[in-house]
Amino acid sequence: MAVYFTSSFFHFLVFAFSVLTRVQTQAHNSGSEADLVTNLPGQPPVNFRHFAGYVKLRQQDEKALFYWFFEAQDHVSEKPVVLWLNGGPGCSSVAYGAAQELGPFLIRNNSTELVLNTFSWNKAANLLFLEAPVGVGFSYTNNTEDLSALGDKTTAEDSHAFLIEWFKKFPNFKSNEFYITGESYAGHYVPQLAELIHDRNKGASSDSVINFKGFMIGNAVINEDTDQTGFVEYAWSHAIISDQLYHTILKECDFKRENQTTTCGLLIRGFLQAYSDIDIYSIYSPVCLTSEERRRSPSKLVTAPRAFTQHDLWHTLPSGYDPCTEDYTIKYFNRQDVQKALHANVTQLKYPYSSCSNVIRKWLDSAETTLPIIQKLLNAGLRIWVYSGDTDGRVPVTSTRYSVNELKMKVKEGWRAWFHRRQVAGWVATYEGGLTLATVRGAGHQVPVFAPAQSLTLLSHFISGSNLPPSRV
Repeated sequence: MAVYFTSSFFHFLVFAFSVLTRVQTQAHNSGSEADLVTNLPGQPPVNFRHFAGYVKLRQQDEKALFYWFFEAQDHVSEKPVVLWLNGGPGCSSVAYGAAQELGPFLIRNNSTELVLNTFSWNKAANLLFLEAPVGVGFSYTNNTEDLSALGDKTTAEDSHAFLIEWFKKFPNFKSNEFYITGESYAGHYVPQLAELIHDRNKGASSDSVINFKGFMIGNAVINEDTDQTGFVEYAWSHAIISDQLYHTILKECDFKRENQTTTCGLLIRGFLQAYSDIDIYSIYSPVCLTSEERRRSPSKLVTAPRAFTQHDLWHTLPSGYDPCTEDYTIKYFNRQDVQKALHANVTQLKYPYSSCSNVIRKWLDSAETTLPIIQKLLNAGLRIWVYSGDTDGRVPVTSTRYSVNELKMKVKEGWRAWFHRRQVAGWVATYEGGLTLATVRGAGHQVPVFAPAQSLTLLSHFISGSNLPPSRV
């Protein structure tokens, strides 16, 4: 028996279905829509949405991590989700990555206006910044004991718990490809989180599986012994330390040992002193002369190679960009109107916002190397790229090359130049196991700051799995 609808009844059904769909969609996305940022002070007009707020990690604990997420500038549903992590440990991916490096809105001067980043990474991907662990930036815990129980393992566990909950908040991105990127001590964060995702994906329920495809790390701490050797060699090869100091350090210091001799300690102090008047993170950049007092105060928790961490002088090495952008960033994120717009600082933290945490005092575990994890994940077929800005003295290209060579992988395509806008952008080599190693010419520790266009090219080719341009054409 056939059933016929009148025209009016048909239109009623269409209307009812559209209402039902809209209600279901709103209910489905209610968590994310509450975090939509609509009135960020100084923001230029854009045609993409961005969200910020907190994700509570587990019902049984008191931790919540802060994030800032930017949808891609076009083809949102088709483009991957890329997580960016800064290092430290204890430094903010919002204060550095989002606001100074690769986000769409950059703080570039002391005004109240944000600058639109022409080379924002959300041109190539949906871009997620995470402040981890608790105690970093706006991320918090209501249990102060948590701040004394932080380290590599806790950071990986909490970051993984964040991602599981974040994808529940943003279910429309669940099927998108997912990549992790980061710099500096993220050479620990990124591989460790990647391994956790890879291992937990096995046998996970459908709501806990992450569509993880690979990671890319820049100027990254990945292997203590070779990091330290390359650290000293770079300083000598760039005329920062004398021949005598260089050769004496190599003679007196054994970087494979946990504890160094008194003589080695004195030499290392002299080594660090050589960097005290320049920016170790970008050796040819000027330092911010208005930040003398802040630089003299050892407020940052910045991990150095193990033989160097015992010296207080390490914590006073200048590290500003623009060269004063960090000062402007701290000022901006401490504004109440900015915090309100970003749905941040909802618990009214008892300390001011800082680019690197002043409340994290201990770091319980720090792996000597992440090379075994990198090898494991290469064997699993994940895409892994390592890049290095070649004017960084802190985690220099010499350290990165020595560390990658420890993997003893067969070269697939030998060392060659890669190009951007018909100029040499750096050099690159690829390996049989799936690893790519690239340099970025003239860039410091924060590559997107010094080479924004080249860094976006790097990301785009990494995501697509294509070779970096081999010629000027």
